[in-house]
Amino acid sequence: MECSLPAYNSNDAEILKLLKESKNIAVVGLSPDSSKPSHRVASYLQSKGYKIFPIYPKESEILGEKVYRKLEDIEEEIDIVNLFRKPEVASEVVKKMKTIKNIKAIWLQLGITNNEAAKDARDFGFEVVQNKCIMIEHRKLFND
Repeated sequence: MECSLPAYNSNDAEILKLLKESKNIAVVGLSPDSSKPSHRVASYLQSKGYKIFPIYPKESEILGEKVYRKLEDIEEEIDIVNLFRKPEVASEVVKKMKTIKNIKAIWLQLGITNNEAAKDARDFGFEVVQNKCIMIEHRKLFND
């Protein structure tokens, strides 16, 4: 794990394309607490037409969606895996992503950087976004 600036990161054009082409977003660490950033961001994504798939160790439903315990439990295709967990969790998530078909990208939220996991994800063909908030980027790129 590294805490330096992201060495592997998509640029604005790549992020815009990713957001335009994506429909389903798995949110790893989506809290049921509406005051938490993960909850606010997921709610925003829903308001913009994305289907979210909460991944959380407890609860059966968050934001009206079924909660999954792990990424591989989701049967629908996932475009983006959005991570709201500590940076070291990213390596584990990337390993799981490799076994699941059709995932396009891993998105590490603002404040989360793991260059080793990002390099592994990029080498495997995933888009990588690190240390950026998907809500802030969506608002910026779509002039929301």
